[in-house]
Amino acid sequence: MDFFSKQKEGMKMKIRSMVQIALMAAVLCVLSPFSIPLSLVPISLGTLGVYLAALLLGWKKGTVSVLLYLLLGCIGLPVFAGGAAGLQVAVGPTGGYMLGYVAIALIAGLFVEKFEGKLLFYILGMALGTLACYLLGSLWLAYCNSLSFGAALAGGMVPFLPGDAVKIAVSAGIGYPLRKHLKKAGI
Repeated sequence: MDFFSKQKEGMKMKIRSMVQIALMAAVLCVLSPFSIPLSLVPISLGTLGVYLAALLLGWKKGTVSVLLYLLLGCIGLPVFAGGAAGLQVAVGPTGGYMLGYVAIALIAGLFVEKFEGKLLFYILGMALGTLACYLLGSLWLAYCNSLSFGAALAGGMVPFLPGDAVKIAVSAGIGYPLRKHLKKAGI
């Protein structure tokens, strides 16, 4: 392979990566506004998008896609839960959960790459990432609302456990076979 062929192949890989990241950020932008408001924190489909990003793209590209989604919301696109937007949302009471999205993508993506093809480890990675999200979110929620950590956990974690378990199962059911097909196709 000559120099120009190597350059061309490298450019194809970069473009492919950018497209994958942009597509998963778009999925997050579409899913996240769908939400059910609760007293402290809304239930959102955003975590489903984060799980899928980690499963399909791994930790690096999955995390970048989540960061891109957060950037788009911070600059004013109505992509956060309930169609909210702006930096004030990201630093508001639910901002810790948004930072937790990054933790989910990072942790779940690491498990996906470390334990390639092992569904139980994918699920474990998503569960551990979700726990990190709950921790970050509840700490920030407690700080912003002058709550005890226990009260923040009660309002910002407990109501979400069943839904997040379902979202982990759905994303595993979609992402696991899709990842296999994408790998087989060389994507």
